[in-house]
Formats: sequence, structure tokens, C-alpha cells
Amino acid sequence: MNLFIARIDADLDVFRLKTLRAWRAHGRNSVAIIQYISYYERIILYARVHVNKFNESIFDISNASSEALSLFQYRLRLAAGIFCAVLISQFDYELPPERIAQEPLSQRDASRMLLLERESGAFGDRLFAQLPGLLHGNELIVVNNARVLPARLFAHRVGIHAQATRKKAERRPLLRSRIEVLLLRRLDGHLWEALVRPGRKVRVGEQLTFEGGLAKQELGEQELGEQELGEQELGEEELHAEVIGRGQLGVRQLRFYGTDDVNAAIERIGHMPLPPYIRRADEPADRDRYQTVFAKEPGAVAAPTAGLHFTQAILETLRAHGLEIREITLAVGLGTFQPFHGERLEDHQMHAEAYHIPADTAEAITLAKRARRPIFAVGTTVVRALEDAAVKARGQGAAPGAVISGNAVADIFIQPGHSFSVVDQLLTNFHLPRSTLLVLVSAFGGREAVLAAYRHAVASGYRFYSYGDCMLIR
Repeated sequence: MNLFIARIDADLDVFRLKTLRAWRAHGRNSVAIIQYISYYERIILYARVHVNKFNESIFDISNASSEALSLFQYRLRLAAGIFCAVLISQFDYELPPERIAQEPLSQRDASRMLLLERESGAFGDRLFAQLPGLLHGNELIVVNNARVLPARLFAHRVGIHAQATRKKAERRPLLRSRIEVLLLRRLDGHLWEALVRPGRKVRVGEQLTFEGGLAKQELGEQELGEQELGEQELGEEELHAEVIGRGQLGVRQLRFYGTDDVNAAIERIGHMPLPPYIRRADEPADRDRYQTVFAKEPGAVAAPTAGLHFTQAILETLRAHGLEIREITLAVGLGTFQPFHGERLEDHQMHAEAYHIPADTAEAITLAKRARRPIFAVGTTVVRALEDAAVKARGQGAAPGAVISGNAVADIFIQPGHSFSVVDQLLTNFHLPRSTLLVLVSAFGGREAVLAAYRHAVASGYRFYSYGDCMLIR
């Protein structure tokens, strides 16, 4: 044991020297410092799953690892503490508003694609239609088959907590003000988590009556909640909800009632939840174009946008090239688009998102990793599900790269320093500045290389965000 502790101290001295050099060269917030920390924490992880990174003749790791590794981790964190702050401002870039795609292209596979090589940082312009010819032919492609719900609803308060007024006539317009409800995830039966706007008007105990799908979305963002609607615009009042709980960041718990089939009512009266940077009302065409061609499992409140570029013809071409395609389901929710609150990455808490990995997908990934075939993730949602599943698998003693099948909840925050054990290649859209998705992509492709590629995309006229172009990182 004493010899092992001596080895820890020697490694720690090397670590101190490297972090000091990185600090002097790049500044205390350098991502390079986080990568040094990650290397030593991976030693801890490997040791915990009985991959012996030290000389077995020194000590029996199965008997002594807990005490020794805990001491190592404590000393490591203590030494690294002042160096490890990474700021969200390091993941920023300038984007002119006209670069944000407001409409999908007429053809799904007509998008441009920026190719970024992870090793060299080199990038070049391609077309998405060229994807089959750019792959090696032995990749295992994993897609997210989540289906987007028409999760944006409009409601009016019944008025249980409405402000009292002297005249009944004065109170009626207050109760008719429009409330926007964005469903986030189903908790149980007819119980949902949702964001409401304006939240200050919707307290616990309030009753909501939802519009029947006939109302028009003619308001700007700043006017939401001030519109009064005529009787003819409300439609059939078939869906109601009671606010029974309140969570963090404006989240409410709503219990729906008023119809035997709440799900069908939501499908009928709901609007497609287009992101706020798309400055228009949703249209009937969005019910098709804001879904992937492999969407089948309902529950997402945002599209896994990297999949929007695929057509059935592209999928058939990939299969004809011998590529294997497997599916997972991650119900895209608040965790994907939740903004940062604060400046340091380490202070951000990700919102959990449920996912499901079928047994055949998990087995295919295990076999592919064993054969050293690359795993090609279509979208950041696939990355988050697979890497979270791999962390959980390692915690149960599985080999690196293995994932556990079944249902789980992803609470992982992937940031620079993360060791990717499953995903080898990533197809993704361009993401918002200072977002968790850009942080994830930077962790995979390297912050400097990714931001350089983004600057090139802006200068070259690429279309950004959900209905925009895509990027292949390999």
C-alpha cells in the first residue's frame, strides 16, 4: 500500500507540473487543464472496473482500491481546484440573425454539411446527400426515433386566483388573457410537467381551459398573455387542467381532465413546438417536416434535428452500402434546450431526460465495439443517451463501451474532459451560442476546432439551427 501511495504522489507531482504549464500558456480557464484532470480521473474509473493501470505486483487492487483511490481523488481535486473553472463564455460565437433558418428546405436531403476531422481539426464543405460515400461502410448508425408531440397549447384561466376587481365586467378580460403552455414530459397518466407563460399568473390551484385549436397565432412574443379572444375563436372547450405543483425554473405540474382521451385531444388542438428563434407561427406542413422519417415513439417536445435531413432513399442507400442502422428513443425535453443559469459549467445542473435502449441495439453496440467498428450517432440526443448508458454500465462492472438496455434517465452533462466510450462519429446541426449542446459538441470535436468550423459556416452562408444545415464530426 505504501508503494501505491508513493505512485499516487508521483503522478500528482506530474499533474501539478502539467496544470501549471497549461495555466501559464492558456490561462486558468483553459480546456486543456480540464483534459489533464480527465486523464487522471479516468485512471480512477478504470481501476474501479478492475482494469489495472498499475503494476499488479505492487498491490492487489481489488482489496485496496477503495481507500487508495479515494485518497488519490481527494488530493487530485484539492490540487486542481483553482484551475478547473470553465466558463460558458468560452462557448460563444457571433451569428447574424439572417443565418437562422426560418423554413425547411423543399427537400430534406438538400442541406449542406460541414465535415470536421477530430484529429487534425481540418474542415471542408460537403452536401448531406454525399453522406453515404463519406462513410467507411462498417459504421453502426444509431438514430433517435422519438416523435415530437404538438406540445404547444394555449389556454385561459378559469380565475380561481384571479385578481379581484370592483366590477364583474372588468374582471372578464383578465380571465381571457392568453396563457401559453409547453408540455415537457409525462409524469404519470394525465399528469405532465410543463412550462407556462406568463408564469406569474398561473399559481398552484389554478384551473386552465384550453383553446379548441381554432385560435390564430398572430401575436408577437412580447404580446403573449395580453390577447383577448372572441367566443368564436375558443372552439370546443374539451380539455382542462389543474395546476397541482410548481418546480424550479418556472416548471408547473398539470393534471389534465375533461375528456376520456387526453392524448388525442393534445394531438388535435396542440401546435408544433417550434423553437422561439423561428419567428413565425407553426403551419400544417410543420407536422411533417418537424418530424424525422424514423419518428415513431411519441413524447418529445423538440425534434432530434440531426435526423431531419434523412429521407427513406438515403436510408436505403446506407443499407445498400452495408451499414447497420439501429434505434434508441430519447424524449427530447428541457434538458436539451435549457439555458445556462450562471457562468461556470460546473455549476449547471442538467434537467433529466428519459430514454430507452432496445436490447437489440445494446447488443449491436457491444458487438460493434468488440469488432472495433465505429459508432455513428445521429444527433446529440443519441450521444447523451449512449454515453449516459455507458457510465451506468461501467458502474455495474461492464466493460468500457458497453451499454445497458432498457429504460433509464439521462442526467449526464457532457462537457470538455468527458471520455467518450461509445460514440466515434457525430452528425449534428449547428447549435446556439452558450448552450449545453454546443458544449457537448465541443467536448467531442474540440472547442477550438468546433468554434473555428462555426466561424467558417457563418462566413460561408450556412443555415443554422433546427431547420438549418448540418455538421459531420469524425
